[in-house]
Amino acid sequence: MADKIGVMVCGHGSRDEGAVREFARVAEGLRELMPDTPIEYGYLEFARPIIRDGLDKLRDQGVTRVLAVPGMLFAAGHVKNDIPSVLNTYAAQNDGIRIELGKELGIDPKMIRAAGARIQEALDNAPPDVPREETLLVVVGRGASDPDANGNVTKVMRLLWEGFGFGWGETVYSGVTFPLVEPGLDHAARLGFKRIIVFPYFLFTGVLIRRIYEHTDRVAARHPDIEFIKAPYLNDHPLLIETFKERAEQILTGDTAMNCGGCKYRTQVLGFEDQVGLVQESHHHHVEGIGTGHDHAHDHHHAHHHGHGNGHGHDHGHGHGHDHHHPYPHADHPLGPKTLK
Repeated sequence: MADKIGVMVCGHGSRDEGAVREFARVAEGLRELMPDTPIEYGYLEFARPIIRDGLDKLRDQGVTRVLAVPGMLFAAGHVKNDIPSVLNTYAAQNDGIRIELGKELGIDPKMIRAAGARIQEALDNAPPDVPREETLLVVVGRGASDPDANGNVTKVMRLLWEGFGFGWGETVYSGVTFPLVEPGLDHAARLGFKRIIVFPYFLFTGVLIRRIYEHTDRVAARHPDIEFIKAPYLNDHPLLIETFKERAEQILTGDTAMNCGGCKYRTQVLGFEDQVGLVQESHHHHVEGIGTGHDHAHDHHHAHHHGHGNGHGHDHGHGHGHDHHHPYPHADHPLGPKTLK
């Protein structure tokens, strides 16, 4: 008997209700692209439904083979550890259902085109008097304790910089690693360009998006001779939703391998050599579903030392870590890596 296939979109979750609504819109967009396939979504933490709830809904619709897609830009701790742990636990507890995890959104031509469209929106709303070669692009990544994910943000920045023909490009991060937004923008302002475009390479809104724009305003106030332009984040761009569809379909064709060549858990990465072979497990079970709406009273205030390669507005302090999370080796770097306040 043939499997009944369903798709599960696995998000991180956010305390920000706007981010939760935007994620749900992406799932709705995917349903429109795949009308004959049951599609559900859920979150690791801070929002409902949690991933297990979405899997229950698929099971109740008779799905026997789940194509699970990470709703995250890059493969850092959540894609490598947390989501697989949740999915494996569910599969072990539910006979007759097979769950396969696809690739993260990653560096993809469609994602670069979606990012380019957001930058073009900002250019279209700006005066046409500054040529591209006198414009500097700053791409803001979430920041992770995984240098492979951080490096991917810089590759995205380079593809956008070269694609538009801007005069220069820089990468900054909203937390966990360095440089943070404000010192990075202060550095960029010294390079002598007339215009600086700040583009958050994030999927959804949230506290970090607001802080990125606030920190941009702070730096702009110190440099009145430079025009600062704030580009919109990715949100539910049609090319983003097409990429999700492609990631689900790649599971069926077997094209799901992550690029593990630079993964700190698999190989000795400069500065992270002691993390090869660490146990990879989820630490999100204690915050599943907590965060928005009627659950707000139970908000948790743990400070995590982990990082994210995703695009979510995610508001952890970074003072200490859970015991099984390895400390970030550059925690005292002068240009970071505390999350934006």
